[in-house]
Amino acid sequence: MTQHLTIRRPDDFHLHLRDGAMLQGVLPETARHFARAIIMPNLVPPVVTSKDAAAYRDRILAALPDGARFEPLMTLYLTEGTDPADVAAAHASGLVKAVKLYPAGATTNSSSGVRDFSKVRAVLEKMAEIGLPLCVHGEVVDPSVDIFDREAVFIDRVLDPIRRATPGLRVVMEHITTEEGVAYARSGGGDLGATITTHHLIINRNHILAGGIRPHYYCLPVAKREKHRLALRAAATGGETRFFLGTDSAPHVDALKEHACGCAGCFTATNTMALLAHVFEEEGALDRMEAYTSLNGAAFYRLPPNDGTITLTKAGPAEWPAKILTGAGPVTVFDPGFPVHWHVET
Repeated sequence: MTQHLTIRRPDDFHLHLRDGAMLQGVLPETARHFARAIIMPNLVPPVVTSKDAAAYRDRILAALPDGARFEPLMTLYLTEGTDPADVAAAHASGLVKAVKLYPAGATTNSSSGVRDFSKVRAVLEKMAEIGLPLCVHGEVVDPSVDIFDREAVFIDRVLDPIRRATPGLRVVMEHITTEEGVAYARSGGGDLGATITTHHLIINRNHILAGGIRPHYYCLPVAKREKHRLALRAAATGGETRFFLGTDSAPHVDALKEHACGCAGCFTATNTMALLAHVFEEEGALDRMEAYTSLNGAAFYRLPPNDGTITLTKAGPAEWPAKILTGAGPVTVFDPGFPVHWHVET
């Protein structure tokens, strides 16, 4: 029997578009289904000032396919030299919707991130005052901490102390991957939200390592044990407004993924909506998918829901390209490893 699901057009509250030829190649994959996205600022050099953000926004808009309707929601990259006044002005103008915290060295292009959190105190206090969210890559970089424990340790060592020291600071725990992340998000009240990626709902660490190394499943934060994946599924599909979609779709050309020191990131922009319909159906929660993809994140960011809709249809096996060919090189699309029967009507 054919099934249909019509929902408000979704938003992606964590997206990497890169720049230049890569931007040109991957932007259409997001703009096809999503109305808006929070754009990550970890370019080289990073998007640090309001001037940087305005210029990057203009490059994104110029790269949109003809007729596409898509709004990039810009962010600033938090550094120890970030100017609180510039942040406040960028927010007041409507240009910037969040500031991104990368612990220095935690992930791709994070070398300009924060090492000494006392040096960003004034910025965080200004953000709390004006209601501007802080998006957090939640992992410690201490080499003595096991990579599978770095999210949980970050909550205890960094995130909870920051929130206690800065009352009213609105925080998004991005791409949570653990039971501990889910539990802490639930404990935080209205000023704390959390995004969950598509791929972390589907893979655990066995998918990366068992039977051979599979670099296209390698991401940061790295996928964890099966119990954590199940906790993420329960959070995403359970109807709680604090959890919402942030794909963390992160394109890298195949030559840099399939490398002796391969890059971290899964590219899911092309097939996220079909994959989510599969997941939510498995969990008996198709009626909650719209809230997760289209309502909860908009509410946290104090944005109106989108006016348009998309329709997903369940029919024969879905197909999508194995790779997106960009001017920078081929980018492999995330493969869930099982048949998917949901299609987005265009």
